[in-house]
Amino acid sequence: MSWFPSPAPRRRLLPWALLAAVLVAAGGIALSIVATRKPAASAPAATVPPPGARTDASARPALTVTLIQPSREDWPRTLAAQGNIAAWQEAAVGAELSGLRVTEVLVNVGDRVRKGQTLARVSADAVAADVAQARASVAEAEAVLAEAKSNAARSRDLAAKGFVSSQAATQTATAEQTAAARLAAARARLSAEDVRLAQTRVFAPDDGTISARMATVGSLTQPGQEMFRLLRGNRLEWRAEVTAGELARLAPGVPALVRLPSGGEVRGTVRMIAPTVDPQTRNAIVYVDLPVAEPNPARAGMFARGEFDLGRTTALSLPQGAVVQRDGFAYAFRLEGGNRVARIKIGVGRRVGERIEVTDGLAADAQVVATGTGFLADGDVVRVVPAAPLATR
Repeated sequence: MSWFPSPAPRRRLLPWALLAAVLVAAGGIALSIVATRKPAASAPAATVPPPGARTDASARPALTVTLIQPSREDWPRTLAAQGNIAAWQEAAVGAELSGLRVTEVLVNVGDRVRKGQTLARVSADAVAADVAQARASVAEAEAVLAEAKSNAARSRDLAAKGFVSSQAATQTATAEQTAAARLAAARARLSAEDVRLAQTRVFAPDDGTISARMATVGSLTQPGQEMFRLLRGNRLEWRAEVTAGELARLAPGVPALVRLPSGGEVRGTVRMIAPTVDPQTRNAIVYVDLPVAEPNPARAGMFARGEFDLGRTTALSLPQGAVVQRDGFAYAFRLEGGNRVARIKIGVGRRVGERIEVTDGLAADAQVVATGTGFLADGDVVRVVPAAPLATR
């Protein structure tokens, strides 16, 4: 009897042995791959910078800039205002007689007239008849007076010789005086009728320009009826409105520059300042006389802006490119230690050309960024380069 298995069982065990060997080999390969991918225990973990900390990238220059210093210049000091342009005075012209028909209108709107010039005529027939009647009354009174004078003279001679009584002499003297009084009254009536005859013509009360015409041929004149409006002397004025706090800066004689809507400019002088302030707007009116010109670019009724010249003062100024407006405030960027800039709040005032006055917040020797301030933030690092020299002709 043999202890060795038969060949048939050995053939059945061989495939299972080969499968086990393959599995063992695959497991070894997988363990080696995992071992290679596992990080080393000694390698330190990467650190994340805290928020707000500066890194090497943020320390790079944010902008290449040039630096300037504020400059001191002699600038005009002005006060801005606005208001209407109006006539210095307007005259209302009408007929002095009522109930008469207008027969002729001699001027129109825009005509320049002289003082005493005839503007219109009204019917004078009835008035001329009254004048003729008054002249006849004067002639009659003159004849009566002549007779009374002759009688009085004879009565005085006879009374001196005793041929007439003193009573008769007194009566003739009284008759002479009465005739003289009646003649004076007749002459007064004639003068009144002459005045009425002259009033049948409508005269210009002053030099000026006709601004309105209401008279028409054939209409009847009425008491107080306005026939024409006249710009007296062709004088215009600018009625500028200023606040109550600005009144103390103005006085009569201060020059003013008025900018018209058409683009022109007119220079004037303050004539007077209103004695009261409007309780609704808290503004006061400043009356500025405008020069009389022909042709005059200003027109009554225009709304104009302008400014008052208050003299000249020294101003500390920067170019507009060095000032940035943010959140309703003005800022400049001043160079601090190294190459960092600091945003500083400044006060601004007048503007002349491309420069802005700095009223506070900046020293006269400060170094500030000249241009590109809109791209900077507080604390940025900049690269400073010299300013390019000005081109010479």
